[in-house]
Parts: sequence; C-alpha cells; structure tokens
Amino acid sequence: MIDESKLIEQLQSNSHRDRAFKELITLYKERLYWHIRHIVKSHDDTDDVLQNTFIKIYKNIQKFKGDSKLYSWMYRIATNESLTFVQKRAKHLQISNEEVQQFTIDNLKADIYFEGNDIQLKLQEAIATLPEKQQLVFNMRYFQDLKYKDMSGILDTSEGALKASYHIAVKKLEDYLTNN
Repeated sequence: MIDESKLIEQLQSNSHRDRAFKELITLYKERLYWHIRHIVKSHDDTDDVLQNTFIKIYKNIQKFKGDSKLYSWMYRIATNESLTFVQKRAKHLQISNEEVQQFTIDNLKADIYFEGNDIQLKLQEAIATLPEKQQLVFNMRYFQDLKYKDMSGILDTSEGALKASYHIAVKKLEDYLTNN
C-alpha cells in the first residue's frame, strides 16, 4: 500500500493525478460508501453521493494542505455531501430532515441492497430518532469503529464532546429499543 504523503504528492501532480486518483478510489471507496450509507440509508442515493464526493475530492485535491489526514479530509467532504443531500431531499419534499430519515427507514424494507433483519431495521429506526450530530457520532463509532481522535478531525469537534455525544446517543438508543 502506498504511503499517504506520496499519494497526496501524486494526486497534486499533473502527470500522476489520474493514476493516483484511481488508487485513492480503490483505497477508500468502500469505507466512504458505508459512511455515506449510514447517513442517507438508500443504496442508490449512496452511490450518487459517493460519486459527488469523489468529484469534489478530485476538483479540490490541489487545495488539500495536509493539516489533517487525507481520509479525515475526505470523510468531512463525504459527511457534508451526505448532509446536503438529506437537506435537499427534505426541501424538495417539503418535509423536515427527520421526516426524510423516517421516510428512508420506511423504504429500507423495499431496498434490495438492505440485507438487515428486523433487529437491524429497528436499530436504524432508533438511530433516525437521534439528533443529526449524535447520529453521525454513533454511526462513525459503532459501525465504522473510528477513533475519537479521527472523528474529531472529521467533525471538527473535541474528543470529549464526541465521547459525551456517543454516550448520550447510546443511552437514547437503549431507551428507544427497550420501550418500542
């Protein structure tokens, strides 16, 4: 596997950019897919957001300064693209972001790419009841097993606040799953 600084150098080089970008996609496509999927829920929507994310990464890689890890920068772009997608969908349907989340949860049963059982569907319903930031923190920690330090770089939030957010989210989920 190529080291990150060399990959960045190649991505920012006109002569190696396209080959390096293919490498970048190979390295991060699956991780970013699942990150986005936990936010937008639908496979087809996830593919669209993932494509937009990689387009934005490609267009802006020259601006990457190395202040954070490359994957933290890409996760931030993927997170912003996902949240923007949900907001646009809500505006288009003239409903709240929370209602969009519930709408997509209701449609998960019909999604041929959703392989979850009733318990996993119930967990997704519970997660949809959390505030947006708690959803992000819970999904990143629980499903992607990201360290708080890495999440801090992605979400631009202190590690302490993220730990508290995760703890509160877990409590709320336990309450929801116990009482519903």
